[in-house]
Amino acid sequence: MTSRAPALFVGHGSPMNAIEDTPSARGWAEIARAFPRPRAIVVVSAHWVTEGVHVTSNARQPTIHDFGRGFPQALFDVEYPAPGDPALAADIVERLSAFRAELDDSWGLDHGAWSVLRRMYPDADIPVVQVSLDARRPPAEHFAIGQALTDLRDDNVLILAAGNIVHNLPAFFRTRELLPWVQAFDEFVTNAAATGDDAAVLNYAARPDASDAAPDWEHFFPVFYALAARRAGETPYIFNKHYDPGISMTAFAYGLPQ
Repeated sequence: MTSRAPALFVGHGSPMNAIEDTPSARGWAEIARAFPRPRAIVVVSAHWVTEGVHVTSNARQPTIHDFGRGFPQALFDVEYPAPGDPALAADIVERLSAFRAELDDSWGLDHGAWSVLRRMYPDADIPVVQVSLDARRPPAEHFAIGQALTDLRDDNVLILAAGNIVHNLPAFFRTRELLPWVQAFDEFVTNAAATGDDAAVLNYAARPDASDAAPDWEHFFPVFYALAARRAGETPYIFNKHYDPGISMTAFAYGLPQ
């Protein structure tokens, strides 16, 4: 028998969460202890954007330090040598054939993936495969890709979507004040997740505060993959509800053991 793994969306925030003792980092570690160890992990990260749908096929994959020079050397020294899973990657490409997915051995694990996984599974001994965000597709097609991945959960494959519900770096650097649209937009998304109102989230850009809260589409779109992976009767467990100016670290999980 196999067990069903959860589907998670996590606000990944700064890569410093990988090496600093932060509330968000502690939340990732705690959530990993709340469900059985998965056999593999599929990650959709805000930090791998491509033309077309790509799937990492490496058996061994590099740790990608995809951030600027302003971070400490200790962060650049971090390695997360989780193995890949070429067979799982090939299976995903087959599942996503309608979206013309293709294998890709040029990528590895970017910080949207490893900064979170380092806290969840510090031994880096669970195979990880990343699926890219296709820059050419609208929200509904990203949601459909997420739906096509859902059955992987039944083979104990964790689906982990990493971005931020609210991600406005200019606001983060401009002010220390928590602007009202941060919490309002975050609660719009988590309330919709709780009630199963996927259509509202797919149409998020119609909200007047969306241009402030979610100007960076690649950080918001991973939300669609977690929503799409929900099974009938599942309700989200919402955690890491932490706010900074311009940033929401909120996370939610479907399918935790009752």
